[in-house]
Amino acid sequence: MPYTAPLHRPRWWTELTLIAVVYAAYSAGRLLARGDVTTAVDHGTAILRAEKALFLNAEHPLNRLFSDTPALGIPADFAYASLHYLLTPVILVWLFRRRPAGYRAARTWLMLSTLLGLVGFTLMPTCPPRLLDAGYGFVDTMAQYSSYGWWGGEASAPRGLGGMTNQYAAMPSLHVGWALWCGVMLWRHGRTPLMKALAITYPLLTTLVVMGTANHYFLDAVAGVAVMGLGALLTRPAMRLADRVRTRFTSAPSGSKSPIVSAGCETSAGERIPGQRTTSAGADDSTPAAAR
Repeated sequence: MPYTAPLHRPRWWTELTLIAVVYAAYSAGRLLARGDVTTAVDHGTAILRAEKALFLNAEHPLNRLFSDTPALGIPADFAYASLHYLLTPVILVWLFRRRPAGYRAARTWLMLSTLLGLVGFTLMPTCPPRLLDAGYGFVDTMAQYSSYGWWGGEASAPRGLGGMTNQYAAMPSLHVGWALWCGVMLWRHGRTPLMKALAITYPLLTTLVVMGTANHYFLDAVAGVAVMGLGALLTRPAMRLADRVRTRFTSAPSGSKSPIVSAGCETSAGERIPGQRTTSAGADDSTPAAAR
């Protein structure tokens, strides 16, 4: 039998608290999962070798294009530094307000996938292309065009806050993963052709941006999609588990009885409870009229 979620609308303050707690745990986890720099570099170069062997190395030509063409590189840096943190919560709020029936599953999917990404950062700290030795041929466009934005030379963090980020959390790419989630939500719940177009364009554009700015490898993007797929598979089981826990802690004790006002009380023939409505004449009344 297919799972049916309870028909109740989440409260905005509980949702806001839940999202804040999960995001705080995710951010703290990223910092704790920094890993060894040498190990992260080894993982990055291993990914690069694998991509070259499979002819999947699209990062180099894209990075050269973005670093040689400011008209492409600067907007790409702005997109990398902002859309990930702006568009995702905007769509989440839109779902909460306009598509409440699909909100809970969408939120659960996003959170589960994010936590799975944290597991990936912990198990496989990976140096992004921009932090590899210059001999590998990558240009850090975030550093190259940093005078145009609020970021410094340390990923998308504002100047002076680079130490609060984990620059070796490249595998999987949650920029791509969250963009895919946004695309699915726009496609599923959007009503206009523009929404459908954005649903396709945004994830593809994000994939090009993360590679062109040398923040991720192509396989990081593939891993981001895989993490979102696994999160989607776990969403319904997670919702079932959450409902069982909620029911267990909110249901009445087994020995209690529901309050029934008339429990144990009976009326004699012809007696009425105050305010009780009488039956209409001729309806379910077998008493002859002459005997009344």
